[in-house]
Amino acid sequence: MYFMFGTKLRVFNIQTVCICKRMNMGLLSCVVPLLLLCGAAPLEAAPAKSSYLPGTGRFWHITDLHLDPTYHLTPDPTKVCFSSKGVPATNPGVFGDFLCDSPFRLIQSAFDHMATLTKPDDFIIWTGDSPPHVPAGELSTDLVVQVIGNMTETIRQHFPNITVYPALGNHDYWPQDQMPTSTNAVYRAAAELWRPWLQNEALLTLSQGGFYSQLVKPGLRVISLNTILYYGPNKVTENMTDPAGQFEWLEKTLQKAAQSLEKVYIIAHVPVGYLPWARNITAVRGKHNERLVSIFRKHSDVIAGHFYGHTHRDSIMVLLDQQGKPVNSLFVSPAVTPIKSLLEPYSNNPAFRMYLYDTEDFSMQDIWQYFLNLTEANERQSAAWRREYVLREAFGLADLKPLSLLKLGLSFMEQSTAFDSYFKHYMVGYDSSFTCGGACKISQVCAMLYLDQLSYSRCVEKGGRSKRRDSSQGPLFKYFSLCRSHEKGLRVSKLSRL
Repeated sequence: MYFMFGTKLRVFNIQTVCICKRMNMGLLSCVVPLLLLCGAAPLEAAPAKSSYLPGTGRFWHITDLHLDPTYHLTPDPTKVCFSSKGVPATNPGVFGDFLCDSPFRLIQSAFDHMATLTKPDDFIIWTGDSPPHVPAGELSTDLVVQVIGNMTETIRQHFPNITVYPALGNHDYWPQDQMPTSTNAVYRAAAELWRPWLQNEALLTLSQGGFYSQLVKPGLRVISLNTILYYGPNKVTENMTDPAGQFEWLEKTLQKAAQSLEKVYIIAHVPVGYLPWARNITAVRGKHNERLVSIFRKHSDVIAGHFYGHTHRDSIMVLLDQQGKPVNSLFVSPAVTPIKSLLEPYSNNPAFRMYLYDTEDFSMQDIWQYFLNLTEANERQSAAWRREYVLREAFGLADLKPLSLLKLGLSFMEQSTAFDSYFKHYMVGYDSSFTCGGACKISQVCAMLYLDQLSYSRCVEKGGRSKRRDSSQGPLFKYFSLCRSHEKGLRVSKLSRL
């Protein structure tokens, strides 16, 4: 895929991609082949089978790849990548920069490492967002489709015998966020690109509305939702109660799964619930969030897990029923891209993860989180992906059932080192000097434990009474205070990085 920038990002050949070189005419042309292997680092050995019990299955989660094919090293830090939007890169290296989206070499290194760990009976969930964070004028429908195609082919090359279950992200459309309610070029292209992984029934609903359902194995079904239909910046659907009829379809699909004695994994890009770094802001529109919470509560006995991306950070949520009983565990995986906006005090190191599940009841058993220390990788010019943590071990959990996660979240309300560890993992080890107390901590914990408006607002109110003043006046407090001061007009601006 050759990319050139003048007034618009253009694609000339899908077979090549990535590191772009500055040319005499001031244009950028990508010249490195798609699957070029260069400077690969020694890889961590695959986990020993004794690390988990018999009867345990595994699957992998990748999200928010955000390929930036313009990324290249140059003496001018404002021209390292188009995704920084002219902001000078801070410390660019061969694997990226925290103000830029992913160079191809970063994505390739993640897949290279994953490929050494996977087994034939694993599967992968891929929760969207392949194109970069660049102005809409630099993109087009054709370009977005070709970037998705490029990432699809890259995944297929690395994992030729493993089924992948994708979900569409808000950047997987042009203009970004504006996912429509009927068939279009992107939905049709995605269905064609993902045909090797999906069956005809799934391909049909994917091409019509961007969502689908498919049986993974006897007793286990994946439902891939198009939550961009409920996303605040999506002007196409803002006045609709059930965009594309997805709510109705979801309820019917969950009912059929129950009748067939199946368990369901919900996958999507934008998560349900509240954003953990802001106050009173749901990830999707409030009215659609309430509907999703209602449906998930109603069918919680069928749903064995929820898996999302979009926020670029690592977080956990617990769905409570209307009586306050924990009924579902939800997980948001951190991104491969390390990008942050200039005003954000922290970012994330690149990451992917593996889930362990019980092959009898499909309940979640554990998470093995992998990451790349981006600063270290750039200094060494070698990508040493490592295991960041094992969730049960990190927090002393007996299991990942909703009750265990509820107890963990409630323990965060008190002064403890457990929340400090959680927040460090939230940033994927970006900078351990950052702490999250007072208002910051209230937002994190309330977003973890309360997904509907009523219970969330009660949590925030209670937290505000118990912590009237924040003893920490550091950058996180200042950033959070800025967010609160613009609450009413915040929704679109707070989502702009995503």
